[in-house]
Amino acid sequence: MEEHLRQLLIEELGRARHGFGLADTFDSEATRSSPVCGDRVTVRISGDRISWEGNGCAVSLAAASALGALSVAHVTAVAAAYLASVAPGGIPVEEHDLAAFAGIGRFPLRAGCATLAWRAASEALAVPG
Repeated sequence: MEEHLRQLLIEELGRARHGFGLADTFDSEATRSSPVCGDRVTVRISGDRISWEGNGCAVSLAAASALGALSVAHVTAVAAAYLASVAPGGIPVEEHDLAAFAGIGRFPLRAGCATLAWRAASEALAVPG
């Protein structure tokens, strides 16, 4: 994906805020924060729905939005591939706008931002409600 298109997609995801607003009832929850940049996100799992709230940079919010656009089943299926895609030279996950984050790990701080919500979701999926 061309770098300019990647940036536009990240900006669009950040504005869309898919899944933003924590569900009142939930099965599990996890919060992750970055001690380096101060980004923070809480993810709640409610059945097959993912909701989140947090604050941070454009990459962090866009990655949380991309996560919030997916079902729990879909996140479970693609989480490992997404996390690997963020690494330098990572293979893009070519669905649901996830390709925009491929290779962002060449900027180490951005990699942490792009994975923050996804790591919280992975933790929430492993923790019983």
